[in-house]
Amino acid sequence: MSAPLFPLGLIGKVSGRAVVLCGDDIDTDRIIPARFLKCVTFDGLGQQVFADDRGELKGEHPLDRSAQQGANLLFVNRNFGCGSSREHAPQALMRWGIRAVVGESFAEIFYGNCLALGIPCFTSDHAGILSLQEAAKADPAQEFSLDLEALVATSSSAQQWPLQLAVGARQMLLSGQWDATSQLISHDRELNRVANQLPYLNSFITAQ
Repeated sequence: MSAPLFPLGLIGKVSGRAVVLCGDDIDTDRIIPARFLKCVTFDGLGQQVFADDRGELKGEHPLDRSAQQGANLLFVNRNFGCGSSREHAPQALMRWGIRAVVGESFAEIFYGNCLALGIPCFTSDHAGILSLQEAAKADPAQEFSLDLEALVATSSSAQQWPLQLAVGARQMLLSGQWDATSQLISHDRELNRVANQLPYLNSFITAQ
């Protein structure tokens, strides 16, 4: 088997500062409004994430506060990412800078779309989420480490919270199997060998 051209995206731990978004049932229409779905590529979506909410709050939205700039973790509540199945929602969050989300629960399609981007969606119980959010709001400069192996969130002040992550998703992130493109590229030699053995492809190439 040929060596990978690029290393697979093994994800074992995500660390950084956090943004707290409070409220249940925050849907994908709010995460990225429909008018931004006309884009040909996902480039620039990060600037439009929560565009309507941010416009209403006039600079006071958590994503606009100076203390949260550069944060890469998102702490949310129940049923985050519900509504339409638009993949633009996790794309917009990722392009703003988010690399992991912790919440009480997630909409299934949003969860899957995040996994396809290598964004872990951890869960914790109601009390745990409220405690985690309070810790992040009390000290916006505080950093948190989300460990996929130990399934625990640890703050820079040494406080800890238990996390959950579905077995399948956890294995995909730890092994790099979430990254379908890198896996495909890493098997380029085998793919070309099989393609060269397919008579209908060889006939097409010869005819050209």
